[in-house]
Amino acid sequence: MHFFYNLFIRLYYSGIILAAPFNKKARQWIEGRRDFWTKFESTIVKDDDYVWFHCASLGEFEQGRPVMERFRKENPGIKIVLTFFSPSGFEIRKNYDGADYVFYMPLDTPQNAERFVKTLQPCFAVFVKYEYWFNHMRALYKKKIPIVYISAIFRKKQMFFRWWGSWYRKQLISAGYFFVQDSASEQLLNSIDIKHVRVSGDTRFDRVYAIRENPQRFDKVEKFVKDSVVLVAGSTWPADEKLLTSIINKNLKNIKFIVAPHEIHRDTIDSFISRLNNKAMKYSTYDDHTIEETQVLIIDRIGMLSNLYQYASVAYIGGGFGAGIHNILEAATWGMPVIFGPNYKKFAEARDLVKLGGAFPINNEKELLEVAGYLLSDYNALSKCSAISKKYVESKKGASDIILVYLNTLLNSGNLKIKSPGLHRMN
Repeated sequence: MHFFYNLFIRLYYSGIILAAPFNKKARQWIEGRRDFWTKFESTIVKDDDYVWFHCASLGEFEQGRPVMERFRKENPGIKIVLTFFSPSGFEIRKNYDGADYVFYMPLDTPQNAERFVKTLQPCFAVFVKYEYWFNHMRALYKKKIPIVYISAIFRKKQMFFRWWGSWYRKQLISAGYFFVQDSASEQLLNSIDIKHVRVSGDTRFDRVYAIRENPQRFDKVEKFVKDSVVLVAGSTWPADEKLLTSIINKNLKNIKFIVAPHEIHRDTIDSFISRLNNKAMKYSTYDDHTIEETQVLIIDRIGMLSNLYQYASVAYIGGGFGAGIHNILEAATWGMPVIFGPNYKKFAEARDLVKLGGAFPINNEKELLEVAGYLLSDYNALSKCSAISKKYVESKKGASDIILVYLNTLLNSGNLKIKSPGLHRMN
């Protein structure tokens, strides 16, 4: 089975090479790894102690961020190496100052994995959510370097739990500990005889709560919002924007819209603006002289969304008419009802908030108009739903505390290969 896994990795790499001339992300994936070993091996200093954090992309980075930042604060003598698999994570966070070094993860071949681990020699590795690169896991295991999974989540349909998945199950044994989001994940791991598991919850709750406690403000957005009621639509796709067009074109009095598309393509944004009867403006072409007449502000800049929800009374989260909704917690933490499309059921937080009355799934334009109209016209209903969302996020935070206790205990256990013992902790 290991042979077929390695064959798949090679075929995957070949596919990316073939796609690169036609696909920006594939091109970034290839170009970002060019001269990787020269950069990596010239950066890593043999006498330093490292902890390796790995995230697939931007979403997983935000999940791992509260743990990473607190670990660094509590252990300033340990250097943090952060790796990404995807360009959408690396390109946005390559200058992230919460890690000492940020790299792409090399392709998961046996040779790359052994070379990476031999060069870095981390005290331990932290993988976020569901990054299973088996050659790197095996290389760490051979060197007796612990692997800790955080905010992990498992489902019955995954290969580990299928009748043909014995090889994959064996690979999981190389992980030292699993911090999982829910008891269902714990039970699934227990069912394949993996007992080093603890239900810690989802670190995303800690991250969004921290954003709320220390928000970034935007002068331009505040001038646009002024005293209006605002609906913020985040991580939207064309299918979402088609629905939003209908409600925007109703010319609802004293209501403004902030729309942050998931992907920023000028042609797509311009097409969306052309369908709006009301005045719309892109953030990049902001004009103080016409902002008061503008009803729709289109955010054509990355990295603002999680802080934009502070200006909203109601949030619409995109993706529900495609593969699945995006992060609803970034909105819910501010205390507001959340609206999204029908593909939400694989997300526990969405199911929870729907059940509690803080979130509203919709299937079509008519339902969006009904729900948004109800929430924006009934102050009591809006207040009740907002309180539910806020309380829900506050009740779920704390996963980072549980994980940090384990990581610090592991670091001080005396079982790790630490080059400068006793010098890493804060006084």
